[in-house]
Parts: sequence; C-alpha cells; structure tokens
Amino acid sequence: MEDMHTSHFALPPPDRHAVALARECLEEIDDLVDEWAGYVRPVRASYSDLVSHEEFRDSAWQAFELLLRTVAQLPVPERITGVSERVGEQRARQGVPLDALLQAARVDFRVVWAALVRHAGDAGRAQLVNSAYYVWEAVERHVTGIMTAYQRTVLEMGRRTEDERRLWFSRLLDSGGRNSTVVQDAARALGFHMSEQFVCAVASGEREGILRGVAGALRSLDAPLQHQAIASDMVLVVQLSPRLTRDALLAQLHGAPCGVSPVVTGLAEVPRAVALATATARVLPPDAAGPRRLEDSWIDVLVHRAEDLGRYLAADILGGLHSGVPCVEADRLLETVQVHLSGGGSVADTAATLYCHRNTIQQRLNRFAELTGRDPRRPEDAALVALALSANRLHQT
Repeated sequence: MEDMHTSHFALPPPDRHAVALARECLEEIDDLVDEWAGYVRPVRASYSDLVSHEEFRDSAWQAFELLLRTVAQLPVPERITGVSERVGEQRARQGVPLDALLQAARVDFRVVWAALVRHAGDAGRAQLVNSAYYVWEAVERHVTGIMTAYQRTVLEMGRRTEDERRLWFSRLLDSGGRNSTVVQDAARALGFHMSEQFVCAVASGEREGILRGVAGALRSLDAPLQHQAIASDMVLVVQLSPRLTRDALLAQLHGAPCGVSPVVTGLAEVPRAVALATATARVLPPDAAGPRRLEDSWIDVLVHRAEDLGRYLAADILGGLHSGVPCVEADRLLETVQVHLSGGGSVADTAATLYCHRNTIQQRLNRFAELTGRDPRRPEDAALVALALSANRLHQT
C-alpha cells in the first residue's frame, strides 16, 4: 500500500504542532490499543471466537502505528505497509462480519484524536483543531483499505466456491452416481443431503437462459440446488422438500420450455435424472411454451434416441399412406389416428373431438388399417403406430 501521507490525499498536511504530538503518541501505542480494545469489546463479541486475542491486538497495534506515522509525517516501515488490506483479507477469510469490522476500525479516530488532545493540553487544543480533518481522513483511508480488500476477498472466495461446486457436480455426473466417495464429497460441496429426493430440469441451446431466473427465485426460497451449464444445455437440479414439491417446481417453471425428470431418491440417482431430463429437452417442439415431463414424452424420447431406426419405422408403418393416396386424405387419416391414440382409445371420444359421426371415424380407421396394415384399435398395432407417428413428427421438424 502506498504511504498514507502521499498524494492520495488532496489535503494540506497537518500543522507542525499535530506532527509533533503524533510523534509523542507513538511511544504509547500499547496504551492506545488497550483503550481501543475497551471501546470495541461489545463489537468484538460477535466474532471473538473467530480471531485470537493475540492476532486481534497485533493487527490493532500495526494499525495505530500506521495512523500515527501518517499524521506524524514519518516513513511507514515495510512490516506495516498494507496492514489495512491484510486485515480486510484475513477477516473475510475468518468470517468476521464486515459491518462489525468497520465499526471497530472507525473507533481508531476516537482513540487517536483523544491521545492527541491529551498531549496538546489546554493551550494547544485550539491549534490542533485545524488538523482534525487530516486525522479523520487517515482513519478513513485505513477503513477503505480494509473494506476494499474484504469485499475483493469475498468475491474471490465466492468464485472459487462456485468453481468447486461446478467441479464436483461434473464429477458426480461423470461417475454416474456409482462411486460412493464421489457422491459423499459432492453432497458436501453442493450442500445436498444424500438421501433426499431430487428433480432435474434441462433447457437446451438458445433456451438455456430461461432457467437462470427460476434458479434465482428458488434460491430466495433457500432451496438447495445446482444450476450449471453442461455442454450446450443448462441443467438445474433441485433438492425437494415438503415446501418445494415437484408440482411446486413445475409451477416455478411455468413458461420455461425445458425437460423435467421424474423424482429420484438419493444423490446417486441425480446423473440418471439429468440424462432423462436432457433426453426430454431434446424432443421439445419448437413452439413449446413451458416445461414438459418425461412421463408425457416417453414415446418421443424413445424415437429420438433410436435415431435412424425411427425414420425407418415411420417409413415402414406409414409408407402406405403416400402410395397413390391424395395428400388431403392422408393428412385426414393421420389426424384421426393421432387424436384416437392420444385420447382414451374410444371411437366415441375421437368422434366428439373431431366433430364427426362415429361411423366416419370407424371408416377412417378402417382405411388407415387397409393402407398400412396396422389397425390402431389393436393394442399391439397401436404401440407401433404411436411410435411411427412420433418419428414422423420429429423428423419433419
């Protein structure tokens, strides 16, 4: 730290009388530290178990020497240069509250000024007043150094902590939850309980930013979570509680297009939840306006994971619709079968949804079966047709 009596102060130096008095006070720093410790005892009580008595007095002794040398216009020895920054950094790492630290540091002015007044005596007090602002600025410079170093250290610690969280979350995913030591260490680093229930949400590509706001809202509820980019996806893992159920999380995700995993029990199952949520995110339609649960997406997920097999399945099952059949008729048949399979499988319900007569629906289903060789009213055929329809839709988007 640059000497406190240099050009950083755009102030005239103290008068010669104050300089002489400060040099006298240098001989009684031990007494000044005792006086200061008495004043700040109530403040220090909040962090007395964090900083030893010896360290507390040693840093105070250096601070008073720095302040008095500044007022006395004396060189600052290297051993106390930067004491303000060192105190700020050390107290931040020790967990001392910043407001308590600054409150104690500002008492320095009261002690130094009282010492100068005592040495001035009745005859010199009036002359000393002209140097009060200089003394105050010296103390404020010390306080500012403490505060700046404290805040910088807290920021650096926060970054390091976040880096450690990302590292352990990545290790957890890489281990697949199979390494119990990694799971235990990840639980400690992430603030998760190993045996609780978890849910994962994943947003892919350009949608990844939507989960940031949700993560911020959940943090305000003190929900344990990890929000982290994995490849091109943004992953949000949340530990559930009676207050934050999966339904409550889905409500928080309202309007956020993302894939949502089922509830899994135990931190070791989180890698599986991430994989399932990621697979669900991959099959979100372009116009998705909110979260989509895996249980509502299994067919699309299976088809997507099948890659080319899904395209072959669609061509095999639905190819007959494109053999000499007008496009209008083919589209009508596809719509009818899609509505029939997405409902309860009842012809009456399908007719009601499409505003058609039951006989019309029966005729369309018969025509579909004639062209494709698969009757969606038969359970074994219905499963294949549903997969083919999903593959056809996914490969067209």
